[in-house]
Amino acid sequence: MARLSVNINKIALIRNSRKGNLPDLVKAAKDCEAFGAEGITVHPRPDERHVRYSDIPALKQVVATEFNIEGNPTEAFLELVLKYKPTQCTLVPDAPDVLTSDQGWDTIGQKALLTDVVARLQEKGIRVSIFVDAEERHVEGAKAVGADRIEFYTGNYAAMFPKNPSLAVDAHTRCARLANEIGIGINAGHDLNLDNLRYYNEQVEGLLEVSIGHALITDALYFGLQNTIQMYLRQLR
Repeated sequence: MARLSVNINKIALIRNSRKGNLPDLVKAAKDCEAFGAEGITVHPRPDERHVRYSDIPALKQVVATEFNIEGNPTEAFLELVLKYKPTQCTLVPDAPDVLTSDQGWDTIGQKALLTDVVARLQEKGIRVSIFVDAEERHVEGAKAVGADRIEFYTGNYAAMFPKNPSLAVDAHTRCARLANEIGIGINAGHDLNLDNLRYYNEQVEGLLEVSIGHALITDALYFGLQNTIQMYLRQLR
């Protein structure tokens, strides 16, 4: 069964809108796990508008499930990840000024960079996932650079899902089949929600993990955090 990793960036965003420590990000991470989350994801961006680099040491101490740090592998980011050694590092090719991650790696054009980064992280025992669009060549490219997993960018799937679910998921189904054949694990994330998650999970064979933040935190405003996490878990069962 696919695991649910809760991205707590939006909780940090609320905290950062005021001085102080409300809501408490560390407590939120612990509570998410207590409520059933099977992992915690953070994406510390260079401008620190969400999770800050300074949050990582405290989170590393308390996260008891799987700790996933995602981001663009700048030298500063890699130093952070190599120092605190999360369970998984998800490499995302986002520019510093993007609003949110909206495309995957060109795993062929960036082969040299990714091969080097993957090796550096794996040397420290960190599982490496590469954020990719659902295209066969980039799945194969991720395998070629030595990644342990891919994370499918699901924004396009989510946008198309209300009108044509089967067409929306088709490329993901095909690429998942390829990933399983060549032996690379499958994660997914971006705009997955209570409406489209179950269908995606049913259609993508071998899905290991989904990382969900924006939609889950939004739903928690209405349903409460504990209840919302359980609602998402039910979509994966």
